[in-house]
Amino acid sequence: MQLTRVIAVRHGETAWNVDSRIQGQLDISLNDTGLWQARRVAQALQDEPLTAIYASDLARARQTAEEIARSHGIEVTVDTGLRERSFGLFEGRTFADIDAALPDQARLWRTRDPEFAPEGGESLLAFRERVTSTAATLAARHPGELVVMVAHGGVMDVLYRAATRQELQAPRTWHLGNAAINRLLWTPQGFTLVGWADTAHLQGDGTLDEATA
Repeated sequence: MQLTRVIAVRHGETAWNVDSRIQGQLDISLNDTGLWQARRVAQALQDEPLTAIYASDLARARQTAEEIARSHGIEVTVDTGLRERSFGLFEGRTFADIDAALPDQARLWRTRDPEFAPEGGESLLAFRERVTSTAATLAARHPGELVVMVAHGGVMDVLYRAATRQELQAPRTWHLGNAAINRLLWTPQGFTLVGWADTAHLQGDGTLDEATA
């Protein structure tokens, strides 16, 4: 049975990443650093034999994917299933704002309660189901091929956990840097990890490791 190779890329930096402000499904564009990071990851992948490039429809992911696509002559296919987790009432607030204004919800969020959903948002359980189902569906279209999926910090976290069989509540010990290159394999049995958080193409430039992109 042929497998699918997947390169998963978190979008470049945004001003809200810098401010530690939760974007969720709000449509925030890349800042100048993020645009530079997108160009750098595109250069790093320019010799890869890509057959498809998928992205979240949110601007920060789409802009990053379009830089990668430009050097391959491939159209970006957007899929809303690759969107960041919906954070509902949390969106637009800083971490400090949430802790101060919504302490009970903040505690459930920070302890990664799988069933907790911010008002108007998604639970971790629902988010995991959406992301893993979407990523598996996209990968299954390309047996024996190499595809790119450009998405968000939360999506990267779900994919890492799926590939390493980590529970939703397991403390995170892995990085989710902007414009990092993450490599996975997919078969009908699921995802496995090949390599994670490669940022050599950024030449030591500081990138934020923040999951609520």
